[in-house]
Amino acid sequence: MEIISQIIFVLVLVGSSVFFGYNVKKIIANIRLGRDEDRSDNKKERWKTMARVALGQSKMTARPVAAVLHIFIYVAFLFTQVELIEIIIDGTFGTHRFFQPSLGGLYTFIISLIEILSFLALIATFGFLSRRNLLKIPRFHKSEMTGWPKLDGNIILYLEFLLVMFIFTMNGADEAIHLAEGHASYGFVLSSWIGPAVFEGMSLDTLHLLEGIGWWGHILTVFAFICYLPYSKHLHIFFAFPNTFYTKLKPKGQFTNMESVTNEVKLMLDPNADPYAVPEVDPNAVPQKFGAKDVKDLTWVNILNAYTCTECGRCTSECPANITGKKLSPRKIMMDVRDRAEEVGNGIRKEGEKWEDGKSLLGDYITDEEIWACTSCNACVQACPVNIDPLEIIMDLRRYLVMEESKMPSELATMNTNIENNQAPWQFSPSDRLNWKDEA
Repeated sequence: MEIISQIIFVLVLVGSSVFFGYNVKKIIANIRLGRDEDRSDNKKERWKTMARVALGQSKMTARPVAAVLHIFIYVAFLFTQVELIEIIIDGTFGTHRFFQPSLGGLYTFIISLIEILSFLALIATFGFLSRRNLLKIPRFHKSEMTGWPKLDGNIILYLEFLLVMFIFTMNGADEAIHLAEGHASYGFVLSSWIGPAVFEGMSLDTLHLLEGIGWWGHILTVFAFICYLPYSKHLHIFFAFPNTFYTKLKPKGQFTNMESVTNEVKLMLDPNADPYAVPEVDPNAVPQKFGAKDVKDLTWVNILNAYTCTECGRCTSECPANITGKKLSPRKIMMDVRDRAEEVGNGIRKEGEKWEDGKSLLGDYITDEEIWACTSCNACVQACPVNIDPLEIIMDLRRYLVMEESKMPSELATMNTNIENNQAPWQFSPSDRLNWKDEA
């Protein structure tokens, strides 16, 4: 019977790992739909940023209540990996608490710490469920957070609840078995109390059954979580680290310029340049669009940002355009980019590179009204706990409208005309600029 259990365990372990790897491979292919961009500079600063923001959770502290609840789950997640490794070893080789004999008192300390963290994670789980479903916090109830996004946010909390319940069932029943067989208590800080309090008086057969339910329930919940992760916003558990590593290190107010446009302007301003010289151009090169219309026009970093988005809504709650009732939601921008990348990636995998559905990110997912509502204030970039940059995407979509389709609000068209004719946004000639000094 034991060998059958081991075989089933290994099959489930391998199956869930392969399924997870297959889906992550598809996501990486979707990210690579974007244009190349070199983010390999200044590696020392990038490692520091990743350690501070992703590992250290430094930007979470802006909202203390959410930060405390999140740190409970985050730290519990890190430390329970020790127990998870032990369960994988036990399940594969048929052992029981593989690390205990070699670690002794340290093992008791580690499992006790995991139990305390698991209890705190349980408190955080109820806190997050309340914030999402009972307290009606506005950022969790925007138009983009209906249907699947709302359910997704709750599913992971339900899984977290089950996981903690199975952990305490496993440890508590095991403690009761240990005592019933005449051994000394394991000494785990919570299960040494839970075991006698909850399971005392039960038969050994019942205790072994409950311990098995807890053990299998725990590991199967973990496997279910692994299989579910690629379809969930909780993929940020892994993607937050590369995302913060490849974050833009330039000052937040500095916009990017297209290299081709920059070179043309430099050529125009260079007095030594030959205005009649024909630049060398690769005849096979595909001309780059001005700005972005679809996900393939964005950079791979932009798409990585979209897959890293936690849908927490901090960006939207800080956005002055959204606060004043305009349609723009930076969170929706990121969700739209991810959805479109999924759609394009799936289409290409089915029908090849020539696949086309007649749709685009701009127009079918994100409207002109949304992107023109942006004030380019960088509040969304500053608020994001994992350094996502919705503004860069918005500016590229705007650039496409202006430079490829000549579409812009009438006020902006007037301003551009004035700059072209008068070298200023206002409708008066350059010679009249200083007239104000003569007015007394």
